[in-house]
Amino acid sequence: MKNTAKITVYGAYWCPDCRQSKQFLGEHQIAYHWVDIEQDKDGEAYVLRKNAGKRMIPTIEFEDGSILVEPSNAELAQKLGLKTSVSRSHYDLIVIGGGPAGLTAAFYTAREGIDTLVIERAALGGQAATTQWLDNVPGFAEGISGANFSQQLRLQAERFGVELLQAQDVTRIHSHDNYHCVFTNDDSEYSARAILIATGSRYKQLGVPGESEYIGAGIHFCATCDGPFYKGRSVAVIGGGNSATEESVFLTKFVERVTLLVRGNKLDASQVLIDKVLSHPQIDVQFNIEVVEFRGAESKLNTVILKNRQSQAITKIHPAGVFIFIGQTPNSAFLENSGVQTDRWDFLITGHPLIHGATRPTAFEQRDPYLLETSIPGIFAAGDVRADSTKQVASAAGEGATAALLVREYLKTV
Repeated sequence: MKNTAKITVYGAYWCPDCRQSKQFLGEHQIAYHWVDIEQDKDGEAYVLRKNAGKRMIPTIEFEDGSILVEPSNAELAQKLGLKTSVSRSHYDLIVIGGGPAGLTAAFYTAREGIDTLVIERAALGGQAATTQWLDNVPGFAEGISGANFSQQLRLQAERFGVELLQAQDVTRIHSHDNYHCVFTNDDSEYSARAILIATGSRYKQLGVPGESEYIGAGIHFCATCDGPFYKGRSVAVIGGGNSATEESVFLTKFVERVTLLVRGNKLDASQVLIDKVLSHPQIDVQFNIEVVEFRGAESKLNTVILKNRQSQAITKIHPAGVFIFIGQTPNSAFLENSGVQTDRWDFLITGHPLIHGATRPTAFEQRDPYLLETSIPGIFAAGDVRADSTKQVASAAGEGATAALLVREYLKTV
């Protein structure tokens, strides 16, 4: 696959600041060339020349010839033209999360004259933006790339006047009277009459020794983002569901061979994907396999320790990279002490289940919550972060539209 990136990142696998910059670029779906100065002597000489003989990394060169050395995320955001400030501090609606649910809700409300702000920590479009191809979104008979779909959502939101705030983490929310306050990691505070939480979910980790040390240095969670770096090499995929099987097939576009490591004794995916994986000449499926440790050298993964769950035999494999697809965790940690109720997995509870559980929320003694309303009146949830959602792009967009209509009705009362 041709890399048309206009940004070059000079660094090394062992460099944590390099990983931070690559992670930031990846989150915002910004293409870049990676030059490992440990392997590329011309790249090393270039870094030395640009930094007065000092081996300072990451050194990042942009299309206009300018350079940033060891930049913070804020400096990168400014250089890349990401919008990190907005015109005011109070809105009718603040949408936290810029994926399909959040952006759909935003353009629905904005087109009805509801002042709407979207706050997104990473790339607008959410996980959909990192998906190579979407075949199950209504209205696209031949499918559409995740990147294109996300870009169209963004343009649609901008067309109706949605304000977009990027590269900002929401750290907490607080409600009082009829107001809801949102605090971000740059110490800014925004308020609104209503909030929609559409922060989605993130990929689960295995929690085994060595995993955290090699994330971004051999361990990945996005085949679209990092698969091309392993062109012509062999990789391992961990998981047995739809994501693991689908991404295994996708990776064969770049890599020579995929070893799919499945903890159970069968694949838990759609039959179409099961048939495709089991018959694919580049995919080797191993069942009843548990990953017990990741090892490496010079801050680069080179070994995966496996245990056969039937025989208890310990083996080693040496893939160039590993991709983990074992499920998702909701992005809801910032809601701690907010009063928003979650289930045991920290997904947000909305609507009917709130009033038919063990204890009815005191805030809803006079009325029932709206379908997508949380335990705090005026705070809504949609998409993957919500309990009982289907974790699909089409349904996330649908929930966003539904949430927008419910927000409209709620705003009439405050």
